[in-house]
Amino acid sequence: MMLLIAAPFLMEMLFFGNNDSYALGLKSLEKSLSLLFFPVFIIGNYQRIQFIKILKAYCMGTTLIMAFFFVRFIILYPEHFFKYLNGIHLWEMGYVFSDSIGIHAPALNMHLAFVAFSNLYFLFETSKTNYSKWSKIRDLALFILSFFFVLYVNTRMALLATLFGFMTVGYFQISKSYSSKVIFKRAIIILVLIGSVLFLFLQKNPYMKEKYSTQIFSNMDKIGKLDEIDHPEIAVYSSFVTRLSIWKSAWELSLKNLPFGVGASDGKIELVKYFKETNQIFLAKYEFPTHNQFLDYLLKFGILGPIVALFYIGFIAYLGIKTKNTVIISFFFLFFTSNLTDDFLLRFDGIVFSGLWISIFASYWLQQKSKLIVV
Repeated sequence: MMLLIAAPFLMEMLFFGNNDSYALGLKSLEKSLSLLFFPVFIIGNYQRIQFIKILKAYCMGTTLIMAFFFVRFIILYPEHFFKYLNGIHLWEMGYVFSDSIGIHAPALNMHLAFVAFSNLYFLFETSKTNYSKWSKIRDLALFILSFFFVLYVNTRMALLATLFGFMTVGYFQISKSYSSKVIFKRAIIILVLIGSVLFLFLQKNPYMKEKYSTQIFSNMDKIGKLDEIDHPEIAVYSSFVTRLSIWKSAWELSLKNLPFGVGASDGKIELVKYFKETNQIFLAKYEFPTHNQFLDYLLKFGILGPIVALFYIGFIAYLGIKTKNTVIISFFFLFFTSNLTDDFLLRFDGIVFSGLWISIFASYWLQQKSKLIVV
C-alpha cells in the first residue's frame, strides 16, 4: 500500500535521467516527496488515525476559513462582489475569487466539493435522535455554506462530482439507517434543500445556464484550429474545444516520444514548444498544460505513466469499496473526473491533497481489517 501511494514519486525517481535539466527534475521530484512520507507516518501509525474526527475537523475548518475569505473578498473587493451580485461579468467570478485567496479555481473547488458532500454525510449523522439540536443546526449551516461556495467558485467538474457525492452519500446513508417511510421523507427534504440552493443561485447567476449548455460544446469544428476563432480568449478559453485541442497536441507529442516520454520536468515545456511548432498561437500564448493527468503522465513517462496514474487513482475506489464508505467512494469519483480535465498530480496542492487522504483512507481500512475502529 505504501509503495502504491508513493508510486508517482518512485516513477519520477525511475525516469529522473530523462530530464533535460536535473535542477528542474529535482524541483519536480520535491513536489511529490510528500507521497513518500504520508504513507510512512500515517499508515505506519494507522491504529491512531481517527478518520471521522479528522474529516469532521477538516470540513468544519475549511468551511469556516472559506466563510472568512468570502467576507474578506466583500470588504477588500466590493466592486467585484457587487458587480457579480448585479449579474455583470459572471464568467470571471469564481476565478477572481479564487485568485484573491491565491489558489487556482479548479483546485480550490476540488477541495470544496469534497467538503460539501462530506458535510452532507455529517448532516445525516446528526439527524439521528441522539444528537443535540445545536449540532443539527450547525451541520445544516455548514452543509449549506459549503455547497454555496462550490456554486460560487463554479467549475464544472467539481459541481458534477459534488452532485454525484450528494446522491451517493444521501442514498446509502438514508437506506442503511431508516425505515422506508422515513427514507422517502428525508430524501425529499434533502432534495428540496439542494434544489432550493441551486435555484436561488441560478436566479442570481444566469451565466450558469450558458456555461453548462451552449458554451461547453461550442466551436467543436475548430479542434486544433483555435486561432481561426475571433478572440478565442473570450469565446473558448474554458470551452471543451480548448481541452480537446490541447489533448490532441499532447497525444501527438506523446506518440513521438514513446516509450519513455520527455521527462517529469519537461512535459509542459515540450508541449508549449509543440504549440509553437504547429502554429497554435493561442495555446502557446497562454502556455496551457496538458489538462489531463493520464495524458500528462503519458507525455512525461511514456507507456508506464498512465498505468501508474490509473493504479494510484483507482486505489481510492478499491478503498471505498472495501470500507463501504460513501465519502471515500465519492472522493474517488471527484479525483478521477477532476483529473480527466485537469492534471492535479502536476500541482503540489493536488499531490498533497490526494496523498494525505489516500493514506487516511488506507488507515481506516486497516482498522476495519484488524477490527479496530478509532473514533
